[in-house]
Amino acid sequence: MKQPLLWLALFFAATTAWADPPAGYPFVDYSAGLKAARASGKPVFLYFGRYGCGWCAHTNKTTFSDPALKKLYSAHYELVYVDSESGRRVTLPSGERITEAELGVRMNAFATPLFAYLTPAGEQIVQIPGFKTVEDFRDYDRYVRGGHYKQQTLLEFLGGRP
Repeated sequence: MKQPLLWLALFFAATTAWADPPAGYPFVDYSAGLKAARASGKPVFLYFGRYGCGWCAHTNKTTFSDPALKKLYSAHYELVYVDSESGRRVTLPSGERITEAELGVRMNAFATPLFAYLTPAGEQIVQIPGFKTVEDFRDYDRYVRGGHYKQQTLLEFLGGRP
């Protein structure tokens, strides 16, 4: 009886999409990331993922595997990963303590992956759902670090293309 259960466990492990942050990136939890952003003055790149998210795994494999993107985002952002279904507690800039799942609800992270850019003070700049390419993330970087969000929406910055 133990062999069929072992086979089932191995099958499940081999076919389940794990949605950890991309390998090799210095992602930290929400509380640590916001604290680091306040100290460094860098914006926050917030990645909402979850266990079993196939699109998260696809994004990690096809987009975040780009070495130039890794270098760009690691140098210019405080990288934060949040499991949108986790009960792990985080501290908001206000001092309030909530779970990662509650943060996901507050930020409407009902589908993953979801990416958000925040000011060093923790204020949301823009939120972007779904799978994105390397070029998309380069465009978002220009929008955020160039300060364009202060004068126009992301859609306006991108010339109307989503």
